[in-house]
Amino acid sequence: MTDQRLLANGRLPASTEMSPKQVVEKTELLEFIPAGTQVYVTDLGNCSEDMIVDAARILRDNKLTAVPHMAARRYASREDFERRITRLTQEAGATEVLAIAGEAEKAGPLTSSVALLETGLFDKLGIKKIAVAGHPEGAPDIKPDVIKSFLQRKHELARESDAEFRIVTQFGFDPHRVSLWLDELREWGNEFPVHVGVAGPAKMTTLLKYAAFAGVENSFNFLKKRGGAVVSMLSGYDPDTMVDPLETRVTSQPNTQLAQIHAYPFGGIQKTAEWLHSRGSWSFQTSSSILTANESA
Repeated sequence: MTDQRLLANGRLPASTEMSPKQVVEKTELLEFIPAGTQVYVTDLGNCSEDMIVDAARILRDNKLTAVPHMAARRYASREDFERRITRLTQEAGATEVLAIAGEAEKAGPLTSSVALLETGLFDKLGIKKIAVAGHPEGAPDIKPDVIKSFLQRKHELARESDAEFRIVTQFGFDPHRVSLWLDELREWGNEFPVHVGVAGPAKMTTLLKYAAFAGVENSFNFLKKRGGAVVSMLSGYDPDTMVDPLETRVTSQPNTQLAQIHAYPFGGIQKTAEWLHSRGSWSFQTSSSILTANESA
């Protein structure tokens, strides 16, 4: 019997992400993404609020599910945060968000994802699904005991909220390490489904740059050591070497909280989409059922 978290073909479904500028200026890329797919809208501090809202609206109009990043430290005030959610829900019809701390040269009064959740504004303004960040390799600036306490606080807030919560992780390259982290999360009392971040197909030089930025060099070094057909600094990276073991975990461990993958399109949306379609994580044939499920949620 196929696990309910897997598609009929035995593959994990996938979300992806795009910058607001990509969505607004290169709408042709959306043709590669099946209807109903969750597309996270990044906020790196280099796009205006208007562009972020426009991107979410364009995704909605193309029958995709926008998941805007809500980066706590970027808001100069609680009022700015409230305005952003109000615009996203009222102008773009957003019902899902990713709550993260984010980075800013000068942080505002809201300094963590927990601080965003504690405002109660997500529930008040109509957000139905909330993603929070996970770090299988740890977070460079946060001690493990702090991460654990934050997760416990998020569960307390989730019990007070009408929204559904999930964890979306940073990307990595070592599936065994991710499995150990998933086991640790369960020991901590985690009840949220987990969407594991995976780098889409890209050149190794590109991945090296992003790995250093995200603090996952150890996982990247593991990847390089495997060598052989898996990886070459010249040829590129096969993301199925990461995803196939995760799918095996779902079939072999019925109680695992792993529910989906999140594809980081470092090699470009088109290349990532081609990979997801070829492996069966995306399909235009099944997109209508995904869309129906999202609309009824």
